[in-house]
Amino acid sequence: MQQMRFNYKTLQDFTADLVRFNLDLPISTDVSVLQTAVSVGTKAIHNRLSIQPMEGCDALADGSPGELTFRRYERFARGGAGLIWFEATAACEAGRGKPSQLYLHESNVGSFAKLVSQTRQAGLEATGRAPYLVLQLTHAGRYGDGKVIAVHEPELDNRAGVDPGKPVITDAELRVLEDEFVAAARLASQAGFDAVDIKACHRYLISELLGAHDRPGEYGGSYENRTRWLKNVITKIKDAKIGIEITTRLNAYDAIPYPYGWGCDSEGGIDLTEPKRLVRELAGLGLTMINITIATPYLKPHISRPYDQPGRNGYPQPEHPIIGIARILNVVKEMQKAVPDCVIVGTGFSWLRQFAPYVAAGMVKEGWASICGFGRGGFAYPDFANDIFTAGEMSPRKVCISCSKCSELKGAARLTGCVVRDSKVYAPIYQKFLEETAGK
Repeated sequence: MQQMRFNYKTLQDFTADLVRFNLDLPISTDVSVLQTAVSVGTKAIHNRLSIQPMEGCDALADGSPGELTFRRYERFARGGAGLIWFEATAACEAGRGKPSQLYLHESNVGSFAKLVSQTRQAGLEATGRAPYLVLQLTHAGRYGDGKVIAVHEPELDNRAGVDPGKPVITDAELRVLEDEFVAAARLASQAGFDAVDIKACHRYLISELLGAHDRPGEYGGSYENRTRWLKNVITKIKDAKIGIEITTRLNAYDAIPYPYGWGCDSEGGIDLTEPKRLVRELAGLGLTMINITIATPYLKPHISRPYDQPGRNGYPQPEHPIIGIARILNVVKEMQKAVPDCVIVGTGFSWLRQFAPYVAAGMVKEGWASICGFGRGGFAYPDFANDIFTAGEMSPRKVCISCSKCSELKGAARLTGCVVRDSKVYAPIYQKFLEETAGK
């Protein structure tokens, strides 16, 4: 297959490949729709662009935000996106994925409050408007040091180094975990976040429960059981009346064949029957915003994060990246159609580079998504929203080039950011990483 990477000079070059591959993506060169506000609960998000959660691996030993954490979110806020979805933050000590991951607890809620305050203030100073702030609460599951699992899945077990005989987390432990997430949501409210995300994506523990078809007990087997934990936590937070909106970043498709995957058929293809049912139920529970993603970067990263360069330990794209982008965005469309009154945040825009605003504007205009999010693109280009709003475009000299270096750093739990566009900070870190891992 020719041209397995981004090599488009004009929008016409890009749209020609949509035709060549028979792909459906909406395009609009009028990006003004991205400046319109959208309501979430009792508040408004002042534009249709979001920073997606990307871990910087720069927390202090106690889980508090570090110097680079403050720097990153100040840059995001000054960049103009109306929604900033904060990175994965452990809801309990056992759920921490690595010693450098953020972890919110009673002793450091003040540090998070300072991060919230400074982020809001940076937005106000730069744009006159404060961004809407969501904190993502997580349990790392099999990707933490304790390798906690909800169910065995042979390929994931092998990739994560999980012993096939390892016991799964018990129903009793999951019930305790529900209350730990409620306690963390209360702390997020105290810190001043607008909303809390109960993370259910990328096959971390809560996401894994959704695909736990072979798990016995009250959290596995039937659809009702597999979705029970997530709905229980949402209900408990609502009942606690702690003054914070609730949302979730949700996998709509795991890309893992049934009976292990969620949103999948027996061949690993897309079956959105259950994910659509779940988002309708979540909307019925009062969720007014849901962030949609797919797959897991630990197993098939080309599906969740199409790239040009795979990184040292990756693999060449088995399909043209534009095919992967279209897959993600069409899943987002289907989920938005399932809950048309809910704010659906879509992902998958970073690889599109300077043409991302036109696809984002097309998606909002056509009702494919309510908000469009940038993850790797936010690392590389934190002020992309300001440039779209002031110049009507993104600069090709500032966009993410999907080189996978940030993913390499994150996978190794090193300080993580854009090695190419933020090179003064992160190029030396990446060079040291290469030197220390040479030959491995």
